[in-house]
Amino acid sequence: MTAKRNYDPHRKWEPRSLKPGEGGKTSAMIASLAAEGYDTVSAPFGHALVEQARSNDRIVGLTADLAKYTDLHVFAEALPERFYQMGMAEQVMISAAAGMAREGFIPFATTYAVFASRRAYDFIAMAIAEENLPVKIVCALPGLTTGYGPSHQATEDLAIFRGLPNLTIVDPCDAIDVTEAVPAIIAHDGPVYMRLLRGKVPSVIRKHCPDYKFELGKAKLLRDGKDALVIASGFMTMRALDAAVELEKDGVSVAVLHCPTIKPLDAGTILAEAGKGNRLVVTAENHTRVGGLGEAVASTLLTNGVTPAFRMIGLPDQFLDAGALPTLHDRYGISTAAMISQIRGWL
Repeated sequence: MTAKRNYDPHRKWEPRSLKPGEGGKTSAMIASLAAEGYDTVSAPFGHALVEQARSNDRIVGLTADLAKYTDLHVFAEALPERFYQMGMAEQVMISAAAGMAREGFIPFATTYAVFASRRAYDFIAMAIAEENLPVKIVCALPGLTTGYGPSHQATEDLAIFRGLPNLTIVDPCDAIDVTEAVPAIIAHDGPVYMRLLRGKVPSVIRKHCPDYKFELGKAKLLRDGKDALVIASGFMTMRALDAAVELEKDGVSVAVLHCPTIKPLDAGTILAEAGKGNRLVVTAENHTRVGGLGEAVASTLLTNGVTPAFRMIGLPDQFLDAGALPTLHDRYGISTAAMISQIRGWL
C-alpha cells in the first residue's frame, strides 16, 4: 500500500531562510579572488601546459565543455590536434583519458572540481586510480572560489579524494605554484588531482620567500615566527602570509608553512615545525574542516606524539550560500580579516 503525499499544487517554492546575522545583499554573484598588492599572471596553467607539450608529444588535453573556464583554451589554440572536446560528459572524458593513458599518452583532463569529485568519482577510481595510470585531473572552482552556490562549490573535494589509493593531490597557492606544478605532475608516474586557480592568478609566494620552488610532496616554510604556526594550502597560504604581516604590526609573530601537496603529506616537515617551541598550530584551507588538510595534519601530529595547541580554519560542514566571494569569505571565516581575528582570539 502506497502512502499518499501531502502535495499542494498551489504552494510556491520557498527559499532557504538565512540564519540571524547572515542577511545583507551582495554586489555580484562572482567576484575575483581578492589579492591586493600582488601582480597577476593570465592563465598560468594553460601556458605552462603548452610549454611542456611542445617538447613532449605524449601530452594531450581533454575537457568536458569547459576549456575556457579551465584555461585549457590556451592549449587548444596552440595544439588543436592534441585537444579533445568531450562535451558535458565527465564520465566519458575520464574513461577516454584512461584509454589514452593505456596507449602511452599523458592526458590532462579538465573540468570543475564538483563534477570530477561528485559525478565522475567511480570512473576515476576504477579506470584511473586502481590501474595507477598517469592521468592528470585538473579542476577549476575548488572550495569556495565561486559564488554560484552548492552546485558549483567543491567544498568537500579533498575529503572525497584523500581516501583514494594511488592518487596524488595538489592544492597550489598562486601562479608560481601552478606553473611549476605542471612539469612536476607530468614527471610523476601516476594519477594526480590538482585544484586549479584560473584566469588572472595572483603571484604571491616569491614576494614573501624569493627562493621558493614548488616540489611535489614537499611543504615549505615561507616565513618563521615564534607565537603561532599556520599550515596552509591553496590560496589560504596567501591569506596566511597577509595575516602574518598584519599581526606582526601588533607584535604577534606568525610562521607560515605552505603545504601544496595534500597527499602524500610531508609529515616530516610538519612534525619538525609543529614540534618547535610552544607555538599555537593552526591549519588553514579552502575546504570544509571535515576530511581535508586540517584533519590530515591533526592525525599526523597525534599519531606521532606531537601535541601542540591546535586549531583549524576552514569552511563549515554545510552547504554554503551564493553571493559575492568577499562577502562569502568573510561570512565563512576564510578571509584575511577573519583569519587575523581568529588567531588573535586563540592567542
